[in-house]
Amino acid sequence: MATVTAELRDGTAVALRARGFSWPSDEPVAAGGTDTGPDPYEVLLGGLASCIAITLRLYADHKGIDLTAVDVQLDFDRVDSDDFERCAERTDGVIERIRSEVTLYGSFNDAERARLGQVARRCPVHKTLERGLTILDSVEYR
Repeated sequence: MATVTAELRDGTAVALRARGFSWPSDEPVAAGGTDTGPDPYEVLLGGLASCIAITLRLYADHKGIDLTAVDVQLDFDRVDSDDFERCAERTDGVIERIRSEVTLYGSFNDAERARLGQVARRCPVHKTLERGLTILDSVEYR
């Protein structure tokens, strides 16, 4: 469905590639990097944010809804599970979470507002992250 390659040669700067596109990733200076691009969590959040915005655009266009713009802000953090309502689900004491704030611009009736709110939470990447996924690891040595 999707393939991304990452190439790291020196330091922490990574060259990411997918199809004919390339973009950087790196760690901030404070984390030992050279800050030449977004860090891995920022890249992850970027994928989710773009999926939310694109899904909303495609849905609105398909339904003829007057959506003129979408802004998405995502924040990732870790919290002590004792301070989180779903603490019984984790045993390591930490919950990782993403806070999402989506702002929609345009003219909407009440039904469109309700449906767009649902659509924002149902983009494919959001659903994948919420459900969890299996990672099949392989490491080769050359």
